[in-house]
Amino acid sequence: MKWRILLSDIDLGKEEISAVVNVLKSKWLTMGEKCAEFERKFADYLNVKYAFVVSSGTAALHIACHALGIGDGDEVVCPSLTFVATANSILYTGARPIFADIIGPENFNISPLSILEKITPKTKAIMVVHYAGYPCDMHEIMKIARRNKLFVIEDAAHAPGASYKGKKCGAIGDIGCFSFYANKNLATGEGGMVVTDRDDLAEKLKALRSHAMTTLTWDRVKGHAYTYDVVDLGYNYRSDELKSAIGIVQLSKLESNNRKRKELVNEYIKRLTNISEISVPFRKFEGNPSYHIFPILLKNHKNRRLFMEGLKKEGVQTSVHYSPVHLFSYYRKRFGYGKGLLPNTEFVSQHEVTLPLYPLMKKEDVQTICEIIRKMFRKNH
Repeated sequence: MKWRILLSDIDLGKEEISAVVNVLKSKWLTMGEKCAEFERKFADYLNVKYAFVVSSGTAALHIACHALGIGDGDEVVCPSLTFVATANSILYTGARPIFADIIGPENFNISPLSILEKITPKTKAIMVVHYAGYPCDMHEIMKIARRNKLFVIEDAAHAPGASYKGKKCGAIGDIGCFSFYANKNLATGEGGMVVTDRDDLAEKLKALRSHAMTTLTWDRVKGHAYTYDVVDLGYNYRSDELKSAIGIVQLSKLESNNRKRKELVNEYIKRLTNISEISVPFRKFEGNPSYHIFPILLKNHKNRRLFMEGLKKEGVQTSVHYSPVHLFSYYRKRFGYGKGLLPNTEFVSQHEVTLPLYPLMKKEDVQTICEIIRKMFRKNH
């Protein structure tokens, strides 16, 4: 169907098209100068030493776990209210994801108290997700990690540009992981970035993304090397020049586009606050989010399908973020998980609806959506 207002859309223009055309004209498509330039600019933006462009956010999470030595018999505490890649990346290493609950209906981020309850002698790391681009309570989480000698991996897929107490999300833990999937604040279609300030981890991450080879094709083309060694079991998680060329332009737009997202979120909050059938999480959040998505909670979860269908009839696309990972068939069968394990996560997953949010939206679009919602609830009374 043709949507009147999409759930998300990308701010792509002449600059991205020109950047891609220039790469095509160069005839060098795999990792090269554009990838290196994107890495430098992204690292500078986050104020970290190292950034390595990879094929996806999932690839970033996987090699982050690998570089930290996470493997068979280890446990990593993470949220269940996330995209399945967060937990899958832990499983890829042979370790087990241990799911912690979220704070509650006002804040969907992982709960520091729940993290504490899940730590065992097998725990090796904490993997946080900055849900919707709202930073987790990193002060408490880093304190827990230091006290228990645990690594911290930030899944910052929602949070490029978000900051916590003056530090950019992704630059606070041991390793930060970003996704540049097509619906993200910084979009290249597919792709991701893994970042760190630690010299020892940088060397491992750089090698792991390309078969753990000591030199790359670009090095050999430039005459910097003639052969290579393989020093670990690496992966083909390379990105390419086309995505990096788009990424460089997208990075230059990130701050202004996040400001537009903030304006739209403020408009939503203003117009939805007095609707008793709805609550808006993160409404009183203090800090600097990236406003990746706009979630709401319905008072009566039984009406969610009707609510989403009603908006669909008016041409408004919606979604749900997320179905809990621990209740997916694979995780139920493998680990025996069932309902009741994470009460706050399960409550939110049953009541949450994601409304459209992207920089190309206008305030009038938000007003239209909110008016449709008001009419729907008036009709049901």
